[in-house]
Amino acid sequence: MLEALVCPETRAILHYDAERQELVSKAAHLAYPIRNGIPVMLADEARRLED
Repeated sequence: MLEALVCPETRAILHYDAERQELVSKAAHLAYPIRNGIPVMLADEARRLED
């Protein structure tokens, strides 16, 4: 199912971070949280990644 999800900002591939329970978009420098097994694909809910 992960292959079907892309970053809503850039349409780039997402990488799963199991430890943090996030889907990471390196292109957008955002990490989208996974809550109760459901990815929250809203930029307002995403964590900004440090460069």
